[in-house]
Amino acid sequence: MSSGLSKAVPLTCHGHSRPVPHLSFSSIVDDDQYYLISACKDNNPMLRDGLTGDWIGTFIGHKGAVWQARLSSDATLAATGSADFSAKIWDTHTGECLNTLSHNHIVRAIAFPSGPRPHHVATGGFEKKLRIFDLTRSASSSTSSSPTSPDGTNGSNASMAGSTEVGAGVHTGTIKSIVWTSDSNMIITACDDQKIRWWDLRSSSLIATHQLDGKLGTCELNTLSSPSGPSSSILSIAAGKTAYFFDGNTPNQLLKTIKTPYEIASTALHAQQRKIVTGGSGDTWVRVYDYDEEKELNVHKGHHGPVWSVNFSPDGKLYATGSEDGTIKLWKFCNSTYGLWK
Repeated sequence: MSSGLSKAVPLTCHGHSRPVPHLSFSSIVDDDQYYLISACKDNNPMLRDGLTGDWIGTFIGHKGAVWQARLSSDATLAATGSADFSAKIWDTHTGECLNTLSHNHIVRAIAFPSGPRPHHVATGGFEKKLRIFDLTRSASSSTSSSPTSPDGTNGSNASMAGSTEVGAGVHTGTIKSIVWTSDSNMIITACDDQKIRWWDLRSSSLIATHQLDGKLGTCELNTLSSPSGPSSSILSIAAGKTAYFFDGNTPNQLLKTIKTPYEIASTALHAQQRKIVTGGSGDTWVRVYDYDEEKELNVHKGHHGPVWSVNFSPDGKLYATGSEDGTIKLWKFCNSTYGLWK
């Protein structure tokens, strides 16, 4: 069955040598330009032109697998969480590491608040702790004036003393994803205990909890720019064989669940076209579904391993997938000519 979109060959982005567990886009920054960052188990997150997939640069400094990578909305900063027990903040123009945030265990999740050049970052992982770091304090506490510290780490090194823990003792599993909503006072955690939690940062209190049915995959906020009205904001979650969709601005407001016959590792929603994309964990395929009718419309083959991450570009005209096979693919999601698709 066709989705009504013209089929186009995906663009394949090479460069990584290990699996790609996560990727994310910036917002649109200048003249329809946006960027894509990928995390990889080869220790080396990469920055790309989001429209073409062209490589821009590699952030060098982690000594372990990078599990998650995000860009600030204006694409001036990048944040990465790694198995080397650290998170790092990078200048995307120079590639310089600005902050190294030390942890006691693997960092699986990282998030910036919305807005340009953010001053805070949230981290989580095997510690089972949600931490908020003040990057201005981290920078001011640096004793090194050079980009590289004597111990070989780049930028300023902030210990956990420079962070605030939110909800101590509440998470009972690894924090796999963090979403900072458009409300800077509300943050969402997705945890291996199969629970989604909404937090009020003003009081460090738990607002709401939702129990998932199945192993947690991705948890991402899908925000698409709309020329005809306000941007949509939907929280999309993959767990087991089910895709969950919550209002992105209201705690625990479940809009819909879609059950599939397959184990899914990742999902994303295109709210304007009312279609969802899923990446398989038990196979290598990308599937497109009708959000309202819950019918499978298309199956896209091309990856050679599970599809761990899927995300729409900020204009919704393409989506990117990251796979166990070490590649990133860009898939056109519009009928008009776009980017390198003529």
